[in-house]
Amino acid sequence: MQSLLNFRVLPMLTALAVSSFIVTNMNTSQAQNITPPDVRPIPHTTVVHGDTLVDPYFWLNQRENPEVLDYLRAENTYAEAKLAHTKDLQAKLFEEMKGRIKEDDRNVPYFSKGYWYYSRVQKGQDYAVYCRRLGSMEAPEEIMLDANRYAEGHGYFNVTGLKVSPDNRYLLFFMDTVGRRQYTLCVKDLRSGMDLPDRVFPANGSAAWAADNRTIFFGTSDAQTLRADCIWKHRLGQDATRKELIFKETDETFSTYVFAGKSEDFLYILSSSTLSAEQRYLPADKPDDAFRIISPRQKDLLYSVEDYNKEFYFLTNYKALNFRLMKSAVGSVKPDQWQEVIPHRPKVRLEGIEIFSDYLVIEEREAGLKKLRVQRWDGSDDHYLAFPDPVYTVGTEINRDYNSAELRYSYSSLTTPTRIVAYDMAKRSERILKTQEVVGGHQPSDYQSERIWVKASDGTEIPVSLVYKKDLRRKEGNPTLLYGYGSYGITMEAYFSMNRLSLLDRGWVFAIAHIRGGEEMGRAWYEDGKLLNKKNSFTDFIACGEAMLSLGYCETGQLYAMGGSAGGLLMGAVMNIRPDLWKGVIAGVPFVDVINTMLDASIPLTTSEYDEWGNPNDETYYRYMLSYSPYDNVRPVVYPHLLVTTGLHDSQVHYWEPAKWVAKLRDAQDQSVAQGLSAADRCIYLVTDMEAGHGGKSGRYNALKDDALEFAFLLDLATAQR
Repeated sequence: MQSLLNFRVLPMLTALAVSSFIVTNMNTSQAQNITPPDVRPIPHTTVVHGDTLVDPYFWLNQRENPEVLDYLRAENTYAEAKLAHTKDLQAKLFEEMKGRIKEDDRNVPYFSKGYWYYSRVQKGQDYAVYCRRLGSMEAPEEIMLDANRYAEGHGYFNVTGLKVSPDNRYLLFFMDTVGRRQYTLCVKDLRSGMDLPDRVFPANGSAAWAADNRTIFFGTSDAQTLRADCIWKHRLGQDATRKELIFKETDETFSTYVFAGKSEDFLYILSSSTLSAEQRYLPADKPDDAFRIISPRQKDLLYSVEDYNKEFYFLTNYKALNFRLMKSAVGSVKPDQWQEVIPHRPKVRLEGIEIFSDYLVIEEREAGLKKLRVQRWDGSDDHYLAFPDPVYTVGTEINRDYNSAELRYSYSSLTTPTRIVAYDMAKRSERILKTQEVVGGHQPSDYQSERIWVKASDGTEIPVSLVYKKDLRRKEGNPTLLYGYGSYGITMEAYFSMNRLSLLDRGWVFAIAHIRGGEEMGRAWYEDGKLLNKKNSFTDFIACGEAMLSLGYCETGQLYAMGGSAGGLLMGAVMNIRPDLWKGVIAGVPFVDVINTMLDASIPLTTSEYDEWGNPNDETYYRYMLSYSPYDNVRPVVYPHLLVTTGLHDSQVHYWEPAKWVAKLRDAQDQSVAQGLSAADRCIYLVTDMEAGHGGKSGRYNALKDDALEFAFLLDLATAQR
């Protein structure tokens, strides 16, 4: 269910929204003499619960203001100049990361309705080519969509949501050329190869085909808040302006999406908030009927539905904190009429299911680790798959065939590249379909991964996943990068990263702090890190950082922190609480202006996230949020070196939050220098991608340049005498 929501989320060590630097005309002495750009303060006053809040940089929220754009470009120029001495290192890092990529590659094909579907990438191309073959992989290749062709002429490009019509003739897909999650819905006739005139803008990326192969249900978002609020019906050949409104979500704390179930017998509309959900269904062969509510929304009741063999299966928290599995006959029923299939377990979070005719596959999480459990419906078998690493990530892949006894899943760890596995559930045997290739070679045995437990300030045991290269791990410790997120119940998985090798092979330790606010240890782990418990996320992370030093993983004075989006809030908070603990911090697209953002209901995500952060119109939540909001708690101390990144078109965390934060941090730095704290040598860089949004640059090569910049920032600090 969470995968359908638009959280302030940024996966770890992905491409943050940064620019790529090429500096050729400035020597080191010239760069060092450059001063940060000035941004004029224009006090803006807000009165909240008797407090008068003065924001000197509120005016930076004017995206079209030439003065604002000039300021962002000036910050880019400043960062570019100050990091000019790392340009060779950036180039080296880029080449070695690019050199690990198998540039001509193809994913594992899957079979559906007579075709084998797959995508492939080619050397020198940034985007995938989506293909299929009729009957077998020996049949001629049919190119459904070459994303490289559609990307031509765009500084940013993303294609998503590909869906083939039930008769295999039409391809529906969404394109975004800005990075603001406002898509153009497109349809291509695969028989003729022509794009149809059926284009709708803006759409939000959710859609489903009806069984008639002519009717499309799709979602749109509010133009101002970008909250997914409407579901529409469109028939091929019909003027897009004549689309029919099917459902409008009027509750501003809910978002709504449309999709087809695995069976494709039913279409669903999901309305969901942080704490509640409501689902509607429609037989796919009756597109002109009305969607019917399965179970009306109730406070604190979450459920998601999968249909099989004329029954609904409910993954729900109904009287079950860690969720349980229930079922009923297809129809509109209330939770007290559902039948239990898998009961609630206090120490096991039920995360997902995959239904087969003879088997039920259950995704569980216990003690921070995800497990795959296989049960026969007749009760004759119940077993878990075994995995070799102490920390890892695993999940089911595309499994379209109900009648198959073969489960496809993916597996990777901090040391082990991703592999796609076909598991015979009857024979308990497996075959590896594909292993991610690291060009130039990679030996997992050269690296060590482990999991430790760190005691937080309130005594809670926090899991930390670590990886390092064995022969470079020193007894006295190594430079260490600690990553954290801790929001929305999102679990930070211990997955393999080829790019991360560039740090590990230079003697770094990489660690993930699985702090409260995620769901690594179950739903209670999330509840203990949100709303009026949010500060647990920050103190957990600090405790993990202190443990890196006390346990000898980290060299004294060489601890670094990184987080993005809501993890950027984490970075800002831990900098304010313990500025002395970190030598350097990377905050990607950081959510740092908590009060101003959550007071403005017109900003995307605000109303839908009151259950995550609190509503500051309630004084209790306001006081608590104000006590940790990074922007509101900047003070004249010696902060760590800082790289802040953002995207001009970010719709999830607007660029002005990090821009304002950096301006205020610079003011605090000036004050700390004036007070004799000797902070003048501290680096604060703001880098704005002027063409992208929340996820940073598009294309696999540009993303490498972004990672190269981040790593160069860290490596430079590790060797600097400051």
